[in-house]
Amino acid sequence: MKARVLVTLKSAVLDPQGKAIEGALRSLGVPGVSSVRQGKVFDIELETSDAAKAEATLKDACEKLLANTVIESYRIELVG
Repeated sequence: MKARVLVTLKSAVLDPQGKAIEGALRSLGVPGVSSVRQGKVFDIELETSDAAKAEATLKDACEKLLANTVIESYRIELVG
């Protein structure tokens, strides 16, 4: 089963890298950019076809390694 895990900073946490990207886009003349928040994407393949087991495994991985749950939130998308 394939999955995608999206990790982003919580909305209350300042995102200096996102601000730098926002400024760079403006200086490059990219129109209409009002805000940028950056994050991480993990594409993961699991050796199971059980969606519940896959989600539990990925949640465990996020809690232990992939996300700093104090300042980041994560979303798990099972792809198939």
